[in-house]
Amino acid sequence: MSLPYFDAAAVRAAVPFERAVRAIEEGLLDGVDPEQDSKRLFSPAPDGEFLIMPTEGGGRFSGVKVATIAPANPARGLEKIQGVYVLFDSATLAPVAMMDGAELTAIRTPATTLAAVKHIAAAAPAGEGFGTAPQIAVFGAGVQALNHIRAARAVFADATFAVVGKRPQRVAELVATLAAEGISVSDASGDPQAAVAGADIVLCVTSSPEPLFDGRLPRDGAIIASVGQHGLDAREVDAALVLRSDIVVEGRASSWRESGDLIPARSVAEWQRIGPPNLRDLIRGKLVRRPGTCCLYTGVGMAWEDLVTAAVVYEEGSKSCR
Repeated sequence: MSLPYFDAAAVRAAVPFERAVRAIEEGLLDGVDPEQDSKRLFSPAPDGEFLIMPTEGGGRFSGVKVATIAPANPARGLEKIQGVYVLFDSATLAPVAMMDGAELTAIRTPATTLAAVKHIAAAAPAGEGFGTAPQIAVFGAGVQALNHIRAARAVFADATFAVVGKRPQRVAELVATLAAEGISVSDASGDPQAAVAGADIVLCVTSSPEPLFDGRLPRDGAIIASVGQHGLDAREVDAALVLRSDIVVEGRASSWRESGDLIPARSVAEWQRIGPPNLRDLIRGKLVRRPGTCCLYTGVGMAWEDLVTAAVVYEEGSKSCR
């Protein structure tokens, strides 16, 4: 068997961020239900863990991502997340393509976040929107921070950016990389509180196990997205922010299993009674935001996001190669 393989460069070329955001929206409008997505499977690996993420998708394709999380990799100059994606024909269950799983993750995660932020912003009460020119604060300086800024620029053409990171060299590299692409980013690492307080949007894409800032800091009406962590023992935002905010979740079931941002603030039983909107509800216009209230979006990463993005890589990337 000979399968086409899409390396990192081919994946990037096939799904620029504007297209990746649209793929997430199309998937949710075409019938993807986050509550029906397969559970993520975890298994120990040397100095890290395996993540196996299968999903049937309900359409022409199904797929599985086999990823690894290696916490020691950044010190080696490597990305923490590695992996491969296998795309299958749903009718025959025959594999049709393989692709770089790390690059797929690096694209679908910010695409999902920005799809969420875009629609949360569109649901702002009258007089509380910020148009195409929000001030965006980003916590993190790794590949996800880099790509979240790229994706945000694709959605909000006139946005301004400030980044907060722990490692000055990594922040400097991110700022330089984006400057070469025509995206200006300021280093706000010296005063993260001011960056949060002045932001319309705060994107949290770190591996921090503890809240990154005081939840009372974001201004009323701000949008905060926390997508850097998974696991009930890890959180990027505190209970104060959760309790003062409107909440949108990637998926309800996945959040109750893996979102440490939410569970300390309220029990699973409480969240089940509240039933916050998930991404499908959001994209379909079912979010009602309260005036003068923050909105928090939390995501842990789901298999359906990989699938809808991988399908675009295969279908549209193959055309460009002919």
